Amino acid sequence: MKFDAVFDADTPRQIMATATAAEGLGFDCLWVPEIRHDPFLQLALAADYTSTIALGTAIAVAFARSPMHTAYAAWDLARYSQGRFILGLGTQIQAHIERRFAMPWSHPAPRLREYILALRHIWDVWQNDGKLNFRGDFYKMTLMSPFFNPGPIEHPHIPIYIAGVNQRLCELAGELCDGFHVHPFHSVSYLRGCIRPWAEAGAMQARRGLEQVEFSATVFAIVGDSEAERAQNRAAVRQQISFYASTPTYQSVLEHHGWGELSGELGRLAVRQRWADMPALIGDEMLDVFAIESTWAEVGAAIRQRYQGLLDRFTLYLPFLPGERDDRWRLALQG
Repeated sequence: MKFDAVFDADTPRQIMATATAAEGLGFDCLWVPEIRHDPFLQLALAADYTSTIALGTAIAVAFARSPMHTAYAAWDLARYSQGRFILGLGTQIQAHIERRFAMPWSHPAPRLREYILALRHIWDVWQNDGKLNFRGDFYKMTLMSPFFNPGPIEHPHIPIYIAGVNQRLCELAGELCDGFHVHPFHSVSYLRGCIRPWAEAGAMQARRGLEQVEFSATVFAIVGDSEAERAQNRAAVRQQISFYASTPTYQSVLEHHGWGELSGELGRLAVRQRWADMPALIGDEMLDVFAIESTWAEVGAAIRQRYQGLLDRFTLYLPFLPGERDDRWRLALQG
């Protein structure tokens, strides 16, 4: 099971320091989310300062860009990194696509399916000097003159991961994708009883084996070598779980455990912006289900034991910052 890291840096100097430190410590992959910065720009810099660590988006917002835009960025990163780039895509929610990115929103699972097919068609055209002729329900691309064709690269297979929580995107991962980013708001029971069976159903429909899909998860970890440190992290995890649990998209996870009514209660608090009142609704039983508690030396082994046979790679729900807790990260990686 691979041990990855996630980061989101503000300056080129921070990106350089983070990438080189993560590779030096021995992380398997460095993931960049799309939060405050463009993840492709950050990874282009990270690729220049590393040579072995994998680099990926977790996630880039697919519907904020045309497939052609994403195809160019991913193709360049595959070339810059010598084949170390992993393209992680997510749909985001309707409000952000329409009101933040001013892009169209409809039928997210079918649209993302077509988006992935479009990407692979474009890459095949560039690699094999073919003719661009993609015609779908959501995207139509038929013009690619030689002037705009970047041409073949040494590592043309770009792994595509998608992220999701509910059935249709899990099935899509099984059908078409190289990997699946399990949302941090998950449980072992939900992963075993829902996510993997849904993905397997999609794989069977496409005559694939589930072993062709890598499962990656960001794990809530209450990690610390003192009670004070763990208490601080415990409070942060309660806060984050309460935020995710207030979102209707993730209600299925709560319902799986018989806590469906909590979603509405937290949602009403969120609408009234009573953020400070929400963590109190996350009891110890729920914390045990959605998070793991451990020392730094034992956290890696604890996660591997908990997720044996369910995950291929994991990331702690803690950003990696070089120079902060490097000795503890080293302990975790050795565990």
